[in-house]
Amino acid sequence: MASSILQRLTALQQSGQTHSIVGIKRGIERETLRVNADGSLAQSAHPLALGSALTHPWITTDFSESLLEFITPASADIDTTLKQLADVHRFTGRQLADERLWPASMPCYITDQQQIPLAYYGKSNVGRMKTLYRQGLKNRYGSMMQAISGVHFNFSLPQSFWQAYQAQLSVQGDLQEFISDQYLSLIRNYKRYAWLIVYLFGASPAMCQSFLEGRQSRYAFQSLGKGSLYLPYATSLRMSDLGYTNSAQSSLNITYNNLPEYIAGLHAAVSQPSAEYQNIGTKVAGVYQQLNANVLQIENEFYSTIRPKRTTESGERPTCALAKRGVEYIEVRALDVNPFSAIGITAEQMHFLDIFLVYCLLEQSPALSAAEQIITEQNLKKVVTDGRRSNLELLQDGQPRLMQDWAEQLFADMMPVANFLDQAYGTERYQGALKHYYLSLLDPAQTLSGKVLNHLLSTRKDNGSYMRELAEQYRQQLLQEPYQYYSEQDFTAAVSESLQRQAEIEASDTISFDEYITQYFAEVPACEQSTLV
Repeated sequence: MASSILQRLTALQQSGQTHSIVGIKRGIERETLRVNADGSLAQSAHPLALGSALTHPWITTDFSESLLEFITPASADIDTTLKQLADVHRFTGRQLADERLWPASMPCYITDQQQIPLAYYGKSNVGRMKTLYRQGLKNRYGSMMQAISGVHFNFSLPQSFWQAYQAQLSVQGDLQEFISDQYLSLIRNYKRYAWLIVYLFGASPAMCQSFLEGRQSRYAFQSLGKGSLYLPYATSLRMSDLGYTNSAQSSLNITYNNLPEYIAGLHAAVSQPSAEYQNIGTKVAGVYQQLNANVLQIENEFYSTIRPKRTTESGERPTCALAKRGVEYIEVRALDVNPFSAIGITAEQMHFLDIFLVYCLLEQSPALSAAEQIITEQNLKKVVTDGRRSNLELLQDGQPRLMQDWAEQLFADMMPVANFLDQAYGTERYQGALKHYYLSLLDPAQTLSGKVLNHLLSTRKDNGSYMRELAEQYRQQLLQEPYQYYSEQDFTAAVSESLQRQAEIEASDTISFDEYITQYFAEVPACEQSTLV
């Protein structure tokens, strides 16, 4: 369907709107475990020198006290974003004494989930709720799964583009409604083609045997070294059934055909009781075990490779923010940590993601039923475990198609998008990124997963040993380099302000934690009710 894209790009160019797309904003969220020199998980508390995990704008924690999350603000310049992310790594490294940052998605050297301490956010009601949510995740899925790291890519197109695009498509009505509809159109196509992202950027074909300790697996793993397991053609074990999965979510039927439908599906999931989770109990012998016994405790528990997002106000639920103000940006969640980058992602990856996401927007995007969505998930799972296998077949429109053939068509269809972005930005980096990753299509050994596995097999090295080497290499590299965007004073101020803000939040609580939880889940917010009618 490349013709539809060419028509839309040509129309933008002929109307003098090529530069309307300049101003794409991106943000990165990179997760990484704090580990000791021997690779074991750091048992220390979140360092006070990093500020408050509850309120720091750039440095927080994810599931575990040992699982850091670095966040860059939305920026319209890729190089700026990478400099910010690198500086956060540099500052953090200088506060960690002898600890390192794990450079891969899959954790290692953890033999017992009790070695994974839950993240602590202080004694405020909101902080305690964040920790309790994680206690619920631990009781539902186990902590090992939650120790997996990823990279999230936040993406939004500028207002100037949306205005030009709405005029070009001759769509009448509210601009924000148009924007929300178009982001959901993008998401549907992303679902159809997400397997390509996992093929190119999956970087976890192997893992440490300790990850499976006491667990059964249906995969025919092969052994490597003293304690590594791998699948010969795998791209991303992080995205497999071993990683972020929730069997109770498989029946949710959350779809993306319009915003009310998506919100209704997500709300149903946070309202629907689960017999399995009711067995855990919510409060047992006076101690909370989870926020509630529903299929999802809160919206964030929904595991998806992509999410429509809207910045929330204090105490506001994500679905409420979407219902009131529409989609603001999207969050791509299918990226493994890139172990060949000291900061987990590269400029070339970001340029490719720009191309891919703009392509998903401009391509025709019919409605995607729950049944069709299951097929897209099956395609993704095939590429997760067998993506580098020759003659791998996926399903397209109900018919088998060679992945290689389909991928080549997608690359051909994306070339006009890369040209358009290069013209708009006055660069050649977009076409360069497309050509670079096309080599990975021709030769699976050039993919991130191929490079990782080939190194392990050629050196007969354990996955854990290799990642420890990279962790030490990146530690030395980042410690020796100067800051590129922020200053030491910027970080010192952010730490101080975050600690002060946490203290203010804790001092402002006026109700008990029990009351706080009850109030939070007491009723569907009015904004959601009006949207769901």
